[in-house]
Amino acid sequence: MVPVLEAVPNFSEGRDLAWVREVVRVIAAAGADVLDWSADPHHHRSVVTFVGTPPEVEEAAVAAACFARDTLDLTHHEGLHPRVGALDVLPFVPLLGLSRDEAVAAARRVAVRLADEGIPVYLYGWASDPPGRTLASLRRGGFEALRGGFPEGRAPDLPAAGAPEAPHPTAGVTCVGARDVLLAWNVALRGIELERARALAASLREAGGGFASLRALAFELPGTGLVQISMNLEAPEHVSPMDVFRAIEQAVADEGGEIAHTEVIGLVPDALVLTATADRLQLLDPAPSRLLSRRLAEHVSARGRPPSPAGPHRDDDG
Repeated sequence: MVPVLEAVPNFSEGRDLAWVREVVRVIAAAGADVLDWSADPHHHRSVVTFVGTPPEVEEAAVAAACFARDTLDLTHHEGLHPRVGALDVLPFVPLLGLSRDEAVAAARRVAVRLADEGIPVYLYGWASDPPGRTLASLRRGGFEALRGGFPEGRAPDLPAAGAPEAPHPTAGVTCVGARDVLLAWNVALRGIELERARALAASLREAGGGFASLRALAFELPGTGLVQISMNLEAPEHVSPMDVFRAIEQAVADEGGEIAHTEVIGLVPDALVLTATADRLQLLDPAPSRLLSRRLAEHVSARGRPPSPAGPHRDDDG
């Protein structure tokens, strides 16, 4: 079996689609198979999903990081989503024929290379020592909190070569990690004030006594009349997304509001495979072509053919 490693980089650019298409091209040119990409202008953030053997994925990840370092400037970046880097988050996920330890090893190899390229690195998830460091603990205060130097207790795991005391002046710091498959999804709400949405997000989080392995934040979506609960469910095979959805639906109804729609960022884990589930969750784009297991099977069957960059899972040009 050919081993398959997945990377899901999150870039701090969600409004310039030409830039997003170019980073997708850079990743594909480095030898990885791009399965999906999306861009969000409100979050000012884009997410690319690509796979390959560990060497292919590592090479593509470094190429993408260097491209982001050279072309993005966080000093002029404003968006809803917390971020500390031009390439903000770079998780590696073992999909086929790889162990957790092998994904960690890949993450750490890439982290060393990024530091050599002048990009300091925080390690998180399985890759941190000890394992389990969260993104929230690393991104508190965003890039702005790092511009005067690293706060006490927040020194990078791998300082940048030649500049160990500070983040990259325009590209910040990259958080490199290893993890299992997760569900990244947003639920848009109508008729709910932002403060009530923030309280709801806090109650849903594991830290707030809610669902295990759930991370949640609330944002207002300017110009839409909607607020959004943005979530990562880190164990969708153990915690039902439908249970989370029902909890949100009930809480919003109690406040006199309603759910406008739900969207999944990246590929769809098999936990959402049932059409009835997709309909009930009011998914914006439940196309079967976005199912992770299906795209993975296509990748495995197509080994040996030149990869071609995937299109976005939704049209953001409108």
